[in-house]
Amino acid sequence: MTVRQLSLPELVGACRELGVPGVGLWREPVRSYGVEATAKLVRDAGLTVTTLCRGGFFTAADPDERAAALADNRRAIDEAATLGTDTLVLVPGGLPAGSKDLHGARERIADALAELGPYAESHGVRLAIEPLHPMFASDRCVVSTLAQALDLAERFPAHQVGVTVDTYHIWWDDRAPEQIARAGAGGRIHTFQLADWTTPLPEGVLNGRGQIGDGAIDMREWKGHVEAAGYTGPIEVELFNEALWSRDGREVLAETATRFVQHAIRPAPPN
Repeated sequence: MTVRQLSLPELVGACRELGVPGVGLWREPVRSYGVEATAKLVRDAGLTVTTLCRGGFFTAADPDERAAALADNRRAIDEAATLGTDTLVLVPGGLPAGSKDLHGARERIADALAELGPYAESHGVRLAIEPLHPMFASDRCVVSTLAQALDLAERFPAHQVGVTVDTYHIWWDDRAPEQIARAGAGGRIHTFQLADWTTPLPEGVLNGRGQIGDGAIDMREWKGHVEAAGYTGPIEVELFNEALWSRDGREVLAETATRFVQHAIRPAPPN
């Protein structure tokens, strides 16, 4: 999604040229290109699929809507297995229309995980709950903190359900470092994502993720937290940003790779 203006073949080719070893994919372009075709494209290029995004949206109270959501998530698990990734990222869902019951919505997420966890395990796929910033609680995600995500995940085996750690959504939370340690101790950090926080936010707020280094988040600090918790997996950059999407995609990908090295890998310059 960071470079959604690129087709999948263009994305894979650019990753190879830049030495980027893996890519997190979204379901919509994968289904448009074809799941099997995408798997072959990535495999033939020598890349790995780090995660598939996204499943979730479990919070509907209507039985038919819930059944449809579960069926779609089973398809997402199938797609992840075909692509060769072991992680499906979940955005759990917001409040149903007219509801104010956050607790009830979160319990419906738990109910869905109880059904989907064993199915995912049988396909070699882990489910990674992604808490989103509280500004998304009403419409996208009633899980707003890592603590809330872990309270749900820990009802199930770690090889079935864990969490996504995304700097954009947790950087404001002073309890997040201890929750990262908690997740690491339980083997539940299933993926780690970077995006920066810049203001003012755009209308609608969804596409306000800043390029690494442009905002308020200390990427090295958060990378240090997840590494101290034992995480050794891929690090993804996930940017929803209209200005980036309006630019040449290869240029944006190269810039993002450079920013990652500058702001997440290299030691901070001396004061």
